[in-house]
Amino acid sequence: MSNKQHVIDRIIPGSIAEELEIEPGDILLSINGEEMEDVFDYHFLANDDYLVVNILKPDGEEWELEIEKDYNEDLGIEFDNGLMDDYKSCSNKCMFCFIDQMPPGMRETLYFKDDDSRLSFLQGNYITLTNMKEKDLERIIRYHLAPINISVHTTNPELRCKMLHNRFAGDALKKIDRLYEAGLEMNGQIVLCKGVNDGKELDRTISDLTKYMPYMESLSVVPVGLTKYREGLYPLEPFEKEDAREVIAIIEKWQNYCMDKFGVHFVQASDEWYLTAELPLPEEERYDGYIQLENGVGMIRLLMTEFREALEEIKGEESKARIRETLKAKYPDQEQLQVTMATGRLAAPFLEELAADFMAEFPEYQVQVKAIRNDFFGERITVSGLITGQDLVAQLKEMESLGRVTVPCNMLRMEEQDFLDDWTLEQVKNALQCPVDIVKSSGQDLLYAMLGVTDEAES
Repeated sequence: MSNKQHVIDRIIPGSIAEELEIEPGDILLSINGEEMEDVFDYHFLANDDYLVVNILKPDGEEWELEIEKDYNEDLGIEFDNGLMDDYKSCSNKCMFCFIDQMPPGMRETLYFKDDDSRLSFLQGNYITLTNMKEKDLERIIRYHLAPINISVHTTNPELRCKMLHNRFAGDALKKIDRLYEAGLEMNGQIVLCKGVNDGKELDRTISDLTKYMPYMESLSVVPVGLTKYREGLYPLEPFEKEDAREVIAIIEKWQNYCMDKFGVHFVQASDEWYLTAELPLPEEERYDGYIQLENGVGMIRLLMTEFREALEEIKGEESKARIRETLKAKYPDQEQLQVTMATGRLAAPFLEELAADFMAEFPEYQVQVKAIRNDFFGERITVSGLITGQDLVAQLKEMESLGRVTVPCNMLRMEEQDFLDDWTLEQVKNALQCPVDIVKSSGQDLLYAMLGVTDEAES
């Protein structure tokens, strides 16, 4: 029996819970007579079409509510802690861990290493399986919670123990067999370290994981991220152009094999490999619907495709006239028709292509792309999501004229509007003395951010 108190934090408007007058501050005691350890139990129990829910009110009164609903219909209850339990921290000491490569003095939450199977189900986090107890595995299988995202890195048990610095890391791979036998969908990830799990080891790992298809739905290969804070850590070297080409050759060999045998490409290289190799990005069809987008696989290709489609839709003279009328009213002095797009070095060349496409249609604009060098973590870090406020401000201040600045949303914690180094968006605006617009993730969002208008204004 659980002694945990699951305090309700929020009720979704219009939900079953609101209709039954369940309120924030109430405590969920049980569903169908069963107490809950965590969110796994809650989701499983709350799915049924007939529920008996016991609620404890703040004044001590206990309510028993009978609920008839559609199967899988949500009750509309949210908890302050999304897991309804404590988060499980990582027991590994991975040679490539990014958290071990961060400087001291940053906010405390950035140093927490999670390896919680529940976050894989809820948020798409990747887990190593080393922290998963037999009880956790049995519950995942019983509740059929999927997909489970797995940080595999290598299927060589001895090498995996070395890479994760955990003597149980090799045995943990056997849990993939259990998930496969239960028919649970999985996605895999390989963080590739030069001279460690690349070459023949990469070939072996991909080969081994294809045996779990179709339940292993996709596999991404990403290069290790190396900051300048690696003193005392395992000596890892960055991948160079020829190294990246060898990695891509192995991946594309297996893509061809999987496409012939299974009808999907299965294994994907993150965008960084193609930039490092100085090779063109794959065509859109190769990404199998962008399953591994969150791992940086296909993000640039998707952005470019969406942007050009959105630009095509407004190419007509009537659409352009409406947009220009909106702009004239919004920016009568025309100053905001100069745009500086700040981004990481990885995406900068592609944004320059899109900026050129845009200015061909809207020649009154001056759009410049500024690739921000990562001085905070080191120049080897090239993604926009790890750019700090201080680097952004320092390098933009060096420019003669900015106009209106755009930054991608992944630079900030959106709830608090702050950067990794705790600079706030307001501080950045004040330091630059110009408007700073946040660009959401889609190509259409990027187009309208360049324009400085909303999609409502265009329609």
